[in-house]
Amino acid sequence: MLDQNMTQQLKSYLANLREPVEMVASLADDPKSAQTRELLEEIAALHDHVSASFDGTDARKPSFEIRRASDPTRSVRFAGLPMGHEFTSLVLALLWAGGHPPKVEQDVLDQIAALEGEYEFEMYFSLSCHNCPDVVQALTLMALNNPNIHATLIEGGAFQAEVDERNVLAVPATFLGGEMFASGKMSVEEILAKLDSGASEKAAAKLAEKEPFEVLVVGGGPAGAAAAVYVARKGFSTGIAAERFGGQVQDTMGIENFISIPYTEGPKLAGQLEAHVKEYDIDLMNLQEAEKLIPAGSPGGMHEVVMKNGASLKARSVIITTGARWRNLGVPGEFEYRNRGVAYCPHCDGPLFKGKRVAVIGGGNSGVEAAIDLANIVGHVTLIEFDHQLRADQVLQDKLNSLPNVDIIVSAATTEVKGDGERVNGLTYKDRNSETEHTVELEGIFVQIGLVPNTEWLKDSGLELTKFGEIQIDAKAATNLPGVFAAGDCTTVPYKQIIIAMGEGSKAALSAFDYLIRNEATADMAEAA
Repeated sequence: MLDQNMTQQLKSYLANLREPVEMVASLADDPKSAQTRELLEEIAALHDHVSASFDGTDARKPSFEIRRASDPTRSVRFAGLPMGHEFTSLVLALLWAGGHPPKVEQDVLDQIAALEGEYEFEMYFSLSCHNCPDVVQALTLMALNNPNIHATLIEGGAFQAEVDERNVLAVPATFLGGEMFASGKMSVEEILAKLDSGASEKAAAKLAEKEPFEVLVVGGGPAGAAAAVYVARKGFSTGIAAERFGGQVQDTMGIENFISIPYTEGPKLAGQLEAHVKEYDIDLMNLQEAEKLIPAGSPGGMHEVVMKNGASLKARSVIITTGARWRNLGVPGEFEYRNRGVAYCPHCDGPLFKGKRVAVIGGGNSGVEAAIDLANIVGHVTLIEFDHQLRADQVLQDKLNSLPNVDIIVSAATTEVKGDGERVNGLTYKDRNSETEHTVELEGIFVQIGLVPNTEWLKDSGLELTKFGEIQIDAKAATNLPGVFAAGDCTTVPYKQIIIAMGEGSKAALSAFDYLIRNEATADMAEAA
């Protein structure tokens, strides 16, 4: 099961085990069970602290439990083979069960340990899903640090009948006590916030204790990370308040145009951004959503950012880098059938539609790339584009046109998502030339129609926004409000690209530095402190 490189890496990781770990498998006579046995035997042979047995009695076969030998109540169960993107999750489960400390803040571990009551999680993942490992690892961490938390992590492809019965059409999909708990990527902090009723109040109290910053970056994508690093290197006190550090990069799979790096993946890049930020004295406040900006009364004064949990952060200068999100179709049925056939991530959810008919809405690069990827998995792809022609790069169009199981419809306005009450079964579109309506029967719809800037929270701030909601900035990333700068996908800068966002974030930081050295702190600073 493991190639030579994976075997060598795993052996080196297992050297960090501090106490014995047991793997207990429940197997049948099928090929997947045979592969599971082979994998566990290979792992057990790599270290004396790891043992494998095959006398488990769990109803899901194949599955295996990883547990601490000294305390079997601290365990996690994998159903199916956690390979692909989940191999790292398997390695971490072994290390954490064996006493190797996780790279998690102690207050998070304390919050996990303090949870009262019994929690029975079941979570479905696909091996191609780049968002799933975060949830798998979060639930693993929780199960191994609180004996009252139980987690079964299920590879959907190995349990297709179960996936169909539960109408799991998007991953990661997390159930608690048999009921849907969450759909989509979640960090351990986000899961704890849903379980711990006092988490929001605790977070607000913690923020309220913060001293004013010289520069506060609102948003944690590539632009925000670059801005914070540049500011911190100037010696200014710097904070980042991010709803989700990494931003939309976390949802991006292959990145092939980040100059000097031929190929990387979004979650990996987001991890590198966070590691770089943590090299400096930057106060990173994750899972903090901004709700209101109150500008300073005069240059050098204090700006205030009110957070959704009620807390406020103050700073002499603010750099807004809140990015953008996927645009919705805005047609009947879209929200009703979200995660029940309507999806936004072909990499994550594509495997759940194996052999089925799907549509991709959008003929730009994202839409055409999605159609190409899906054509290798699903039975048939219908690409629907509003314009009279596709807008993707020609090389992508050529590849799409070469695929035998793809139809392309242009000059088509999607008008409705149809379903049977449980899941999607079709869509309707209007031919913009003839004004006639048509119906396409299918099981899945992937929406890829561009971005919407995350700037709704700024509408009453006095900040100048365009009719599209973008922040109006000048050549130096300055807004119309003194001391407030902006960068990245939430601004009027054309071409929403990662590398451009990083450059714009750096520019905004240098402009903020110039602003601060030219404007002395006013009495507002002393009053705020």
